Formats: sequence, structure tokens, C-alpha cells
Amino acid sequence: PSSDCVVAEQLCLSDSTCNATYRTLENCALAKTRLLSLDHDSRIRCLNAELDLGNSSLLHCKCHRRMKRQEHCLRIFWTVHSSMADGYFNLETSPYENPANEEHWKTDYNKLAALVSGKNCSQLAGDATNPCLKATHVCNLSKKCFRLRTDYASICTKGAGSEDVCDRRKCHRGLRNFFEKVPEDFTKRILFCPCKDEFCGERRRKTIVPDCSFQYNTKPNCLWLLDSCLEDHICKSRLADFQQNCQPIDMSPDGCSLHNHAACLQAYMGMIGTPMTPNYVSNSSVEVSLWCTCENSGNQKEKCDQVLGMFESNKCL
Repeated sequence: PSSDCVVAEQLCLSDSTCNATYRTLENCALAKTRLLSLDHDSRIRCLNAELDLGNSSLLHCKCHRRMKRQEHCLRIFWTVHSSMADGYFNLETSPYENPANEEHWKTDYNKLAALVSGKNCSQLAGDATNPCLKATHVCNLSKKCFRLRTDYASICTKGAGSEDVCDRRKCHRGLRNFFEKVPEDFTKRILFCPCKDEFCGERRRKTIVPDCSFQYNTKPNCLWLLDSCLEDHICKSRLADFQQNCQPIDMSPDGCSLHNHAACLQAYMGMIGTPMTPNYVSNSSVEVSLWCTCENSGNQKEKCDQVLGMFESNKCL
């Protein structure tokens, strides 16, 4: 579909006028990533190039969460929209296709769950009282879910807790793989299982192996976390998606401005495995947060509180 940025880029490059405009935008985006401050004329040139794209399909293209060349697609999106991410972190538009328009796969979750419920072995004895345990057992019966869960667990537990040994980047990639490639029927139940006791809550909190994927020895400032995120195409895109789908509003029954709580949960899962990975704060609550602090933020305290507040006091989430 021409709404796909990779296809839109190819169409643009085959047209000499569009090609020249796009090359200008690439230079603008490159200057931004190198944090070079553009002079007045360059800024005008970049803005004009965005306007020159006019009705090109590049201007309205999107990416899919599970597409093969996702990073390439996201790079194109932010090249075209580089002025949107200027200075402030309100990214406004998600580069991702609306979840409702994306293909939904048929899964055999219910069939496997029935199999688990039918088993009487002692290994599954805790399932009735521990929904997180049951979700894991169902995942183990699906080849893909079991393989990708085992993959990230083994990467993230290697040296977890000692920062020099745990490879956070690989751990994050493994987590993103799991949440992108395994059907949501499985991932949502594993991550958002309802708990009544701390044993269950601990299992839920440890789903993402927080010792490696979430915690540092000390808590960094939330604005440092935000900066790391904005320098990374995937994280910046997931954050834009989260901001769009988890916008809280008091008047709405589900607390979400788009009245779509499911899309917000999907966007939250998208943040896992990025520099701004969120997690549960304890074994006994459903409150989530980032691993960061707003102490010593000086005159940027308000902005810092906003970053933290997206997760800590978000009605929609």
C-alpha cells in the first residue's frame, strides 16, 4: 500500500523533483541527529522542503508494528517529519498505522488455554490462583511464544544485576522481538495478568527481567532517559505512539481521549525494550513507572515531572 513509507520513498526517489526535496530533508534530519543547530536560512529551507512535499504520499505514509523493515520505515517517517520533533517531546503524531487497520492474526490461544485447564498435573496446580503462571503455561504450548520468551529470558538473565555483564541492548532487542512477533493474545495476558497476591505480582513484575531491562545501579534523571529515547528511531516512534494512544482525559469513561484503552495497552507494550522501558513498581500494585528520578532537574523540573507523569499518574493507562 502507498501508505507504507518504504513504498512511498521508492515512488518519491523515481521522481526528480520529489527526489531533490527528499534529499534536502535527509540533510535536515541528519543535522538534527548530530545536534547541529541550524542557522535561520537552513531552518527555512528545511520547512520549505516539508511544504514542497505537498501531496506526495510520503507526507501521509505510516509504518506497521510488525513489518520487516521497520527501522528503515521509521527513519523515512522522521526524515519527512523532522521539524515535528523540534525541541519539545510532544511528538503529536504516531508513525504507526492505526491498530484497527492492521491485519489481525488468528491465534490458537483459547484452544491452548483449554488444554492447560484440562491438565491435572501438579506442575499446573498454581494456575487457578495465579493467572500469570497460567498465561506462562499457555505460552509454553505455543512454539513461537515459548521460543521467543526463552530467547529473551536467557539473554536478559545472563549477568542480570551486575551491570558490566548484562547486555541491556541485546536484552531490549529480545524483549521487542517477543512483544512484536508473538500474538497479543499471549503477550497481553502475560504482562497484564490480574493478581490477588504478591506471588503472582512478583511474577508479573519480573516478566521483563527488570534487573537487566529496567533498573540501573542508580536512577538517572528522566530527561536523560528522554534524550536517549529521542536519539533512537524505534524509541522515539514508540513514544509518539504512546503519547497519541494514552492521552488521558477526565471526561472519558475509560480515561482515554481516543476512547481506546486497548490501543493504549498496545502502545505501552511497544515501550518495552526501548531506553524508556516502563515496569510495575512493586509486587502488590498495578502502578507502573520509569526507572528515573526528577531530583536535581533545576529549572526543567516541570518538563521532567511531565515525562514521569505519562506513566505514573496516567488515567488512561
